[in-house]
Amino acid sequence: MEIHNTTEEIVFSTIKDMCASIEKEGNSNNFCLCDQCRIDAACFVLNRIPPHYIISNRGAARIDQGAYRQQKDADVVSLVYEALKRISHNQRPHADHTGGTARKVVQGPVFNIPTIIGRAFNGANFSPLVDARVELRREGKLAEMKNRNWQNPCTLVENIQGTFTFWPESISAKEAGIRKNFEYSIKIEAAGFETLSHFFEVPVLSEAGDAESFSMNRTLKLPDMYLFPPGGDED
Repeated sequence: MEIHNTTEEIVFSTIKDMCASIEKEGNSNNFCLCDQCRIDAACFVLNRIPPHYIISNRGAARIDQGAYRQQKDADVVSLVYEALKRISHNQRPHADHTGGTARKVVQGPVFNIPTIIGRAFNGANFSPLVDARVELRREGKLAEMKNRNWQNPCTLVENIQGTFTFWPESISAKEAGIRKNFEYSIKIEAAGFETLSHFFEVPVLSEAGDAESFSMNRTLKLPDMYLFPPGGDED
């Protein structure tokens, strides 16, 4: 059974139309309309408006009628404008704002590597690590990410409670339906702690095409990791 969130469709369509209109009118507010800022704007809006799910064409027909759709469109337009204004004044420092797409696409059958999620803690007091550098490595080097929004290496900051996430790029396959294990490692470095390296395998079944979006249903959760001061007792 497929479930479709029609709100996403409305938001992305509105962003596309508004950006085209802003460009046509000369963009007097100097909004950044690159692919990255459009994605950030979509996230801003979708986190502030209720989703609306349908499972049939009748559901789509109902929501496309009357005052409901008009009000939702008006709400989305207002939020999109606010999002573009805020994001243009607080752009991602590591993104390419000159244009292009945020996502790498591998053509043909691929191994879609799941999102890799883990947590790192201070082994002495069990508090989440802060200011630690976390790397995802494959074949002796930093693993390439599927989307440039996902940095590798990444730095743990206070408000993420020691959590790190990576979305590795897809790997070409000869055909769909092949099972294969891929070897990765996590390397964590932090001032005052011994460096930690964790090696693991990711089992993947190749698919006909590249995964188009991040999904929590396609996630590999790593065990919690603990760093200790030099000479500290890890038992």
